[in-house]
Amino acid sequence: MAKNEVLFREVNERIKEVNEPVAPGDRSDYLCECGNRDCTEPVALTLVEYEQLRSEPTHFAVVSGHIAPDVEHVIAENDRYVVVEKSSPAAARIAIERDPRS
Repeated sequence: MAKNEVLFREVNERIKEVNEPVAPGDRSDYLCECGNRDCTEPVALTLVEYEQLRSEPTHFAVVSGHIAPDVEHVIAENDRYVVVEKSSPAAARIAIERDPRS
C-alpha cells in the first residue's frame, strides 16, 4: 500500500511541474494519494497547500474516507481533502526512502 501511495505522490510531482505557471492561491487537481491502486479521485490543492504537504515526506493528501487507520493517522482535514501521516514504521520508511524531493 505504501508503495502505491508513493507512486501517486510521484505522479503528483509531475502534475505540479505542469501547473507551475498557476498562481499560488489557485487550485489544481492532484490525484488522491491513498493506498487503493484503482483510485483516481481528484484532490484540489493550491500550490501553497501542495508545497506544505510535500515538506514532510510522510504526509499524503487523500480524499475523505480513503484513510487506512492501520498505517496512518489524520493530522489535518478540510472540506476538500485529508492530510494523513504514516504511523506505521515500515510505511514511514518507504515514504521517506522514496521521497522524490530528498
